[in-house]
Amino acid sequence: MIKCDKNRTMADGKRIKICLIVASPEIIGGHSVQASRLSRGLSAEPGIDVESLWINPRLPGILRHLKRIKYVRTVTTLAAYVVVLLIRLRTADLVHVFAASYWSFLLGPAPAVIVARLYRKPVVLNYHSGEARDHLARWRTALPIMRLANMIVVPSLFLVDVFAGFHLKAVAVPNTVDPDVFRFKQRDPLGSTILCNRNLEPNYDIGCTLRAFALVENEAPSARLIVAGDGSQSNDLRELAVHLGLRNIDFIGAVDPGRMPEIYADADIFVNSSVVDCMPLSILEALACGLPVVTTSPGGIPYIVRHNENGLLVAPGDHEQLARGILSVLRDRELAVRLIKGGLADSEQFTWERARPQWLAVYHRLVEGRDQKLLDASIIGGAIGPQSREAE
Repeated sequence: MIKCDKNRTMADGKRIKICLIVASPEIIGGHSVQASRLSRGLSAEPGIDVESLWINPRLPGILRHLKRIKYVRTVTTLAAYVVVLLIRLRTADLVHVFAASYWSFLLGPAPAVIVARLYRKPVVLNYHSGEARDHLARWRTALPIMRLANMIVVPSLFLVDVFAGFHLKAVAVPNTVDPDVFRFKQRDPLGSTILCNRNLEPNYDIGCTLRAFALVENEAPSARLIVAGDGSQSNDLRELAVHLGLRNIDFIGAVDPGRMPEIYADADIFVNSSVVDCMPLSILEALACGLPVVTTSPGGIPYIVRHNENGLLVAPGDHEQLARGILSVLRDRELAVRLIKGGLADSEQFTWERARPQWLAVYHRLVEGRDQKLLDASIIGGAIGPQSREAE
């Protein structure tokens, strides 16, 4: 376990400048949300200055028109991004890079890691992706770049295990949810408004949720499904809803993260049907808000959701099993109350107060030069990590 004196300032009073590298908030997703929460937390720490650098910088003047041209847009944005890295990382004391998989990794985190190491700056590679195993196995450029980082930090023990399979050590520091923003709401345990809050992309298999809801609607005509999100499958999913004859479904599109608490407050059950996943913020937020969670079980989800204790787990792609899980919560008050209580208790593990000493310990070790190698895996919270690993 990484430990840090919570009253200690960074580097014995020296001000430390941390550069967070992540997609801009214009790209709604877990990385930008987590980066924003981390930035707020670190900004309140004595002796820490935080600067954010977007992997998709705005182009100046006439160059903005190049973003309309496919491929030219990618090359131009990448060139501008590298120039910004060369200028801004020179003055940083530590570089914290948010990373995903495949092309996203190559175009965003990879240049940042390389430039930071050229300047001999310590680098934290903060990797979030349920596709890590496939990424590391098939993309030969990934492993050498990851080995350049001084430390790899991941949000769950699931990814610690994945990285260990490729002889990479990682530290687990979980994603966080602000309980003052995502507040617990006492609701009717048998309420029938169902929320699906994932991007409308293949990895999240929203079609499975729609097929499950068709079965739920036949058994519980008053049930309602809210689909919050947007993506490449938006039109196809709307057509599927018509084909299935769904009556009580609302596609509300992409929702600004600041509005999500009110969306959770209007719901009674949270459903997720992803086929690839790591540590979804939406599930953590649902637990904190008091929503019973019914979810498929790919990747890292069983590390945070324990079947019949703080949620219900079903097999990925099985819409009939997903429907049975939803109907169980709709019909069984005792089950719903148990899941709500279990989820609320576990959500306390995913707050800034719990993650703070972990992040500060990471930064201390790297900035003060006491440990430039990767650390042994660890995680906050104890109960959620080990028990969830047994469930996988």
